[in-house]
Amino acid sequence: MAFELMPLPFAKDSLGPTISARTLEHHHGKHHATYVTKLNEFVAGTPLEKQDLESIIKATANKSGKERKIFNNAAQVWNHDFFWNSLAPNGGSTPPEPLKKRIEAAFDSVDNFRDKFVEAAVGQFGSGWAWLVAKDGKLEIATTHDADSPLITEGHALWTVDVWEHAYYLDHQQNRAGFVKAVVEKLANWQFVGKRLDEVDR
Repeated sequence: MAFELMPLPFAKDSLGPTISARTLEHHHGKHHATYVTKLNEFVAGTPLEKQDLESIIKATANKSGKERKIFNNAAQVWNHDFFWNSLAPNGGSTPPEPLKKRIEAAFDSVDNFRDKFVEAAVGQFGSGWAWLVAKDGKLEIATTHDADSPLITEGHALWTVDVWEHAYYLDHQQNRAGFVKAVVEKLANWQFVGKRLDEVDR
């Protein structure tokens, strides 16, 4: 079956002013949708056609030629699906107590986590992603370039912010730091993070 564009798990106008409906129309309706379309084109008629998204990503990681094109589009579909789930209207604020304790154990405080996450996101040169991951029982911050993600590196992805320019430029221009800080403080879906962390702890 062909891959389909995941519907946004929130109303398009519910993330403003951090992420406007206009940005989502471009980011989700055009960029994300194009990755889905290209992925279906590239896997059609290949042994990958009937595999799930994560299997395709792992099978084509670090390859070249057509497989690299498949990876780029499959990974960007997965990354964007994950990003939308990482966001929630009226999110941010204080994480639920169990998650808050884990964040404090790793970063001393939620504020310190925010500052370190913003620093890492700004330090990611060019296009890419900033992630909160669980690795060896501990929480860490990681960044990846272009379409890469913890699926092919190390750690279990818990949360992410897209730092490709199309994620923020219409609303924040070149102010990547301001965008990421606002996402952490106002849109972070801590319930989603907690659910992902529960999967690791099982």
